Amino acid sequence: MNHDRFPLEADITRLQEALNSGEWTSEKLVHYYMERIARYNETINAVLEINPDAEFIASALDAERAHQGPRGVLHGIPILLKDNIDTGDRMHTSAGSVALKDSIAASDAYVVKKLREAGCVLLGKVNMTEWANFMSDHMPSGYSSRGGQVQNPYGPGLFDVGGSSSGAGAAVAANFAAAAIGTETSGSILNPASQNNIVGIKPTIGLVSRSGIIPIAHSQDTAGPMARTVRDCAILLNALVGEDRQDPVTKLATYYAEKDYTDFLHIDGLKGKRIGVARSRFYDELPEDVLKKMDAAFQIMRDLGAEVIDPVEIPYADAEENIDVLIYEFKPALNAYLSKLAPHVPVHSLRDLVAYNGENAERALRYGQSLLEASEMTSGTLADSAYLQARRNDLRYARSGIDRVMTENNLDALAFYSSRGAGIAAKAGYPSICVPGGFTSAGEPVGLTFTARAFEEGKLIEMAYSFEQATSFRKAPIL
Repeated sequence: MNHDRFPLEADITRLQEALNSGEWTSEKLVHYYMERIARYNETINAVLEINPDAEFIASALDAERAHQGPRGVLHGIPILLKDNIDTGDRMHTSAGSVALKDSIAASDAYVVKKLREAGCVLLGKVNMTEWANFMSDHMPSGYSSRGGQVQNPYGPGLFDVGGSSSGAGAAVAANFAAAAIGTETSGSILNPASQNNIVGIKPTIGLVSRSGIIPIAHSQDTAGPMARTVRDCAILLNALVGEDRQDPVTKLATYYAEKDYTDFLHIDGLKGKRIGVARSRFYDELPEDVLKKMDAAFQIMRDLGAEVIDPVEIPYADAEENIDVLIYEFKPALNAYLSKLAPHVPVHSLRDLVAYNGENAERALRYGQSLLEASEMTSGTLADSAYLQARRNDLRYARSGIDRVMTENNLDALAFYSSRGAGIAAKAGYPSICVPGGFTSAGEPVGLTFTARAFEEGKLIEMAYSFEQATSFRKAPIL
């Protein structure tokens, strides 16, 4: 493979064509991305570690292709994983914490099993906002005690990299791999997708398994694809979905998952769609430069045949800011995860973690641990009356708020800037997709997010693909 002629922004389909034709091999593709990481990761700080078996896995997949043919479109494609997703190999899984820097998972997360079955090469783990940004009220996006600060490739030290899937967003933007898998509880895929000029899908709760992923809250956690194109995200989503017997909510995927999300890649996907713009609260105090970009995006949608209803009002929108449910759900979920770690790992409960951080404050507590401490003060039983009421309110306000505005206005989706609407969608368990929406005059990426109702990922992909193809706002950073 001639690296000078390598198409930097090559998507998964193009990569697979080159692998099938013999123009490239998966092993050489792994070497190419490793060279990119070696050259630029010192500045971006997105990749925490490389899978020591990546080259050998790629070589074996090349042999399999030669003798048996490819498994599918992901055969031999290098993918990066957020550092809170378990891999039962020689890589660590730490959620960015120095307390877990030596922790190696006993087995693969379900989504990792699915990726391996599809033939992906797991290239490495990427940095993230520590504990998925559920450690402190003051933690900057992209910082972890294990990995340090992730930088935005469009402006290192200048623009926010977004969180908590910061390393995934920056690495994909910088072409360190074909794509990455991030996780979201509230905005953690959508925000870094927006800030790094890539595409991210936050799936409906129940579509993608949560087992083997270091948790925050069972009611909102999900993994999802992050890539440079809508098509690549749709391809990855196909690989991730499915029922996992270790995660009861995924039984819903058996009934509601689409057979093939690439079937929704329609160039005219916005034609006839009704898009609502909830100005109140969600567009308040946005910089003028960003507002202009969003208004331009709405006009593009109109030009593509959509009807933009601007403004609409989401009832109960203020309830988005309440994080009581996360405070209560974090402790039992994390205790269950930590209790199964190997004996040499220094923490096996949230209480252990808080104590460890306190004893190693110089390295572990640069920004404090107020959220960890608040969660440790709860019972950990989920029987607290305050939790039960908070969970009931989240479902009532978020779902009824979104359902009501969409029903009353006959909407197909709501449109937001970046992760501005992520909280209410996360509480409802509803899906969103973020697609590049251009750049500010200073060069900072602007993301456009579509949100729909449960299991309407296909409709979101339709609209995002139509917008993407008409605009081509995705541009590689100059490194």
